[in-house]
Amino acid sequence: MSRVRQTLESIQSDFDRIALLAGEYWNHNAQYHRFLMNQIPEQCRHILEIGCGTGEFSRLLAGHAEAVLAIDLSPQMIRLARESSKLYPNIDFACGDVMTFPLPDNQFDCIATLTTIHHLPIETLLRKIKKALKPGGIFVCLDLYQRSDLSDWLFDSVAYPANLFLSLIKTGKPRPSRDVREAYAEHGKTDTYLTLPQIKQICADILPGAQVARHLFWRYSIIWKKENEV
Repeated sequence: MSRVRQTLESIQSDFDRIALLAGEYWNHNAQYHRFLMNQIPEQCRHILEIGCGTGEFSRLLAGHAEAVLAIDLSPQMIRLARESSKLYPNIDFACGDVMTFPLPDNQFDCIATLTTIHHLPIETLLRKIKKALKPGGIFVCLDLYQRSDLSDWLFDSVAYPANLFLSLIKTGKPRPSRDVREAYAEHGKTDTYLTLPQIKQICADILPGAQVARHLFWRYSIIWKKENEV
């Protein structure tokens, strides 16, 4: 078995496990849903979400599109997404690996991905996203980064107390259940992240003009609009 195949199977297994523990509760991704949605045109024909999980963000995207294609590697995540999205007939949930999933060129008005691209070969994925976007289409991304300088650590000094406060306000608990924490801790043993300077350089090479911004809770965003073809 190839190393890539082993990695994919490990990720799928981890998120199948996490899916069985998942609930519709506040998390660090949800904190930035409104920010991401504000970047997306209100009227789109086709939107793609990469790494849709249980479909929480997919359902927000459905309000901005005629059709949403939402892909995830985990069969359990896709099962839960379909069960929770019966009132959203314009979402097509597909179980698969986006790196091998056929995406037509110039197809999507928007492509979105939340905390997924650190699992994938980022340069190859960004080039695929660039080809699949229509001219004038927008790419929105939220993901995790590796600390690399003092400013990253200073952000952490604010993030930890903010995390405790918001968790209490949103869920009534200071942190998720022990089972959820253990599942993410086990998954995190194989996760690797790029630093912000690395991410900015990759975007400069592949998505010129992309806006890369750091956020609280160990996250960054990429916002990029594909130029109209002349």
